[in-house]
Amino acid sequence: MIWTLVLLGIGFLLLIKGADYLIEGAVAIAKRFGLSELLIGLTIVAFGTSAPELAVSFQAALKGSGIALGNVLGSNIANIALILGAAALISPLKVSNSTMYYEIPFIIIISAASGAMFFGRNFTLGRSDGIVLLAFFVIFMMYIFSMARQDRAISQAVQIQEKKDTISFGRDIKWAWIATIGGLVAVIIGGDLVVDAGSHIARSFGVSDMLIGVTIVAIGTSLPELVTSITAGRKGRNDLAVGNVIGSNIFNTLFILGASALASPLKADRPFMMDIAFNVGLSIALPLLIMKRRVLSKFSGLLLVALYTVYLLLNTIAG
Repeated sequence: MIWTLVLLGIGFLLLIKGADYLIEGAVAIAKRFGLSELLIGLTIVAFGTSAPELAVSFQAALKGSGIALGNVLGSNIANIALILGAAALISPLKVSNSTMYYEIPFIIIISAASGAMFFGRNFTLGRSDGIVLLAFFVIFMMYIFSMARQDRAISQAVQIQEKKDTISFGRDIKWAWIATIGGLVAVIIGGDLVVDAGSHIARSFGVSDMLIGVTIVAIGTSLPELVTSITAGRKGRNDLAVGNVIGSNIFNTLFILGASALASPLKADRPFMMDIAFNVGLSIALPLLIMKRRVLSKFSGLLLVALYTVYLLLNTIAG
């Protein structure tokens, strides 16, 4: 068991640091080829911070593990309740009108729709469902690119970190390529270790893979988003702090869930009505919390963190 925990820790470390270098290397390459900061943030950064979820869920799906489904649902719940809640506790987050009226409603729709897909197929997400989710992801990315072309001024607000916090590759582009490829390899290996170790822990304690997926694995793979949003909130970059979570949830639901289902049909290995209810409920609660002043206050952040604590307790009790 000790060795399994060590492997789990190594897997998380590879996931987090691998995603970090993947993001920084890809951003350096994108800048070298003259891509806008907005496009970098909405595409490369969105992929980078969700790379751990992608690696874990895709490999778990191939192995028939319930971690694939649990990781996506658990990460989405952690993103809104834990990450946004923690970021708001440190510094209240102002939410833009675009996020309020477009991105958040889209989150509500796809969360409810993906949940309905499971119920319509006896708690299984088939390959045809995966194709539908991926098709909607393509449509969403087309919308993002269209918005990017119309409003290039926003690009100045989309940055990962201040220069002093950024991994520097100098002017030699080869180091950016090395970081990007090395980071991707680390994410893939780390994802494999997390899936294997998580499954072993689940079997040792007699609980389902999905329970491990929605708790330990989900929190671990959401750490890149947690660090990014808290750092952005402290520096007053509210759009990045909120957009990181919203974009990650869209990526998780449409691309990761879709790609995983396309690779191998996903079937829940435990009742997960509560997880879907929390996922949809938090998506609906978010605009209600910020509706009045377009600000996610410290009180709202405390409420979200409290809801996440309740979610973890209920999952632990349900086993």
